[in-house]
Amino acid sequence: MKTKALRAAFPYTLPVMLGYLFLGAAFGILLSENGFAPGWAFLMSVFIYAGSMQFAAIGLMTGPFAPISALLLTLMVNARHLFYGLSMLEPFRRMGKRKPYMIFSLTDETYSLLCSVQPPEGVDKSWFLFFISLLDQLYWIIGSCIGAFAKGLLPFDSTGIDFSMTALFLVIFVEQWEKAKSKLPALLGLGITAICLLVFGSENFLIFSMAGILISLLLFKKEVRL
Repeated sequence: MKTKALRAAFPYTLPVMLGYLFLGAAFGILLSENGFAPGWAFLMSVFIYAGSMQFAAIGLMTGPFAPISALLLTLMVNARHLFYGLSMLEPFRRMGKRKPYMIFSLTDETYSLLCSVQPPEGVDKSWFLFFISLLDQLYWIIGSCIGAFAKGLLPFDSTGIDFSMTALFLVIFVEQWEKAKSKLPALLGLGITAICLLVFGSENFLIFSMAGILISLLLFKKEVRL
């Protein structure tokens, strides 16, 4: 049963694999460039596994000790996961002992897959979703380790590589825009985020924009479902 679910899940994760190997490598390169041994890339990708927050963590670890700033930054960067989690309460309720890992491993790309794919006939859905999450994290771990080792063995100019996470979000947005029947959620997200950016500034807009997006989606939930 598990093997069948793993084989069924693997093809769906191939697009994520291509992205995570590159993005993980970018993280590993930046981490190594800031003086951290490759083991740090492995440990952070295993126990933190937070994508954009791992990039931000490099600056936190190399800058002055500021726990309050680190807490607020982490909250702002990962606030969107609070809203992801709400929509996954029902699917995860049936995961049993795997539930804590499913919560931990809920990245943007994994969330997109869990919401959009269905297991083939005869495949256990719980194991199918679990292996999607597990494979995605393995891709990130492998990519980050490759990047960390490659930077040490083959020094090169990494200028601009930190833009890779921004590029990924743009790709995800375009893909969702093309597939979605209703463009209203995307337009609300863009509009509310732009307003919050102007009003609250680049360092404080994230929490306010996420709250505004949640409220707007609740208000327009009928239109969004069309």
